[in-house]
Amino acid sequence: MIEIEHPKDLARVRRFALEAQGLLQAQPYGRGLPGARKAINHIGYVQIDTISVVERAHHHVFYARVPKFKPAMVNQMLLNGDIFEYWAHAAAFLPIADFRFSLPYKHAIKSGQSHWYKTPDKKLMDELLARIRSDGPIRSRDLETNTTKRAGWWDWKPAKKALEQMYMEGDLMVSDREGFQKTYDLTERVLPPDINLQMPSIEEFAAHMLDQQLRCHGVVSLKGVTYLRRNTELRKAVKTLVNERLAQRTLEQLRLSGGEVFILEAGALEHALPRLNSRMLILSPFDNSVIQRERLKALFEYNYQIECYVPAAKRRYGYFCLPLLYRGEFIGRMDCKAHRKISQLEIKALYFEPHDFDDDLIISAFVDAITQFCHFQTCDSVSLTKVYPKHLTKPLQSALKPLR
Repeated sequence: MIEIEHPKDLARVRRFALEAQGLLQAQPYGRGLPGARKAINHIGYVQIDTISVVERAHHHVFYARVPKFKPAMVNQMLLNGDIFEYWAHAAAFLPIADFRFSLPYKHAIKSGQSHWYKTPDKKLMDELLARIRSDGPIRSRDLETNTTKRAGWWDWKPAKKALEQMYMEGDLMVSDREGFQKTYDLTERVLPPDINLQMPSIEEFAAHMLDQQLRCHGVVSLKGVTYLRRNTELRKAVKTLVNERLAQRTLEQLRLSGGEVFILEAGALEHALPRLNSRMLILSPFDNSVIQRERLKALFEYNYQIECYVPAAKRRYGYFCLPLLYRGEFIGRMDCKAHRKISQLEIKALYFEPHDFDDDLIISAFVDAITQFCHFQTCDSVSLTKVYPKHLTKPLQSALKPLR
């Protein structure tokens, strides 16, 4: 057991974790479409989210890691067969090479072990499947229905529910996307040739999950390996595998001063790490590096919660605060909104945590980051309302004048 007690040791563990996520180097995976392809193959998934106050999460995750990334590249990868859409711990894009590891959940839903909709309409599903087989791909909006459309996913019309059920069961795949409008087609017509379709054993699934998490996070908790996966058998298999590898000394454990225990590959912390640079990163609330909130708090001492699901009166930081990463530390958060009609990025509130960095360096790094982020939002101006601590308000507003 490695005991992490000295701040320098903790800083190194953090660096190791961030390097595994591709957040230390300027272009760890390359640029553009090839870089985006390498990025998702390394980090394992990119979560899909509908919130659009700023550029959507699945684009934002790539943007943080891949220079010259454009949102259209995600759909291009889908069309090219580089990625597929399915459920990880949430709706996500996944590397096509990992397709077989989506099969256990599909089987569980189809066999009734787990449900997506409690009472799927089998007759309607069969009719839709026959139509797609004979007439080709279909979009949910193409379907005719007499059902009154109401707001909210829980009121989807029956045909759309049937499509979603067949997608979750694995008979259909998303073959194309136009924003959040999905096109569905038969799985056998979407899958590239030579994809492994063999159902993984529980031991294979456990090894896949553990290896993936070690690759993309560097240090993982036992709970984090199967984050939000409600599969008791998988969790047991992962625990057994971890114990086996610890006994074989291919894995080792480290314990933080707060008592939290993490797992990593033996000797991993002895490897050379990239130097820290002065680039500030603005991350999505759904970024792979921050989505496991307990891990984030234990490892980085950063207490983060997305507040769009919190009643407005109870929000502390704002509707959709974005984490700010600087020199290996999460040093703040920013609540902002892209007003696309007037091409303006509104920073409603900017919060910096207590830190030991020089204010001028922080301001310079933030201005560089927000300039690029503004372009990513297709905005050409920035407004800033509130800053905490308040003494940074005037210097920041002055530094942002060229963008106003």
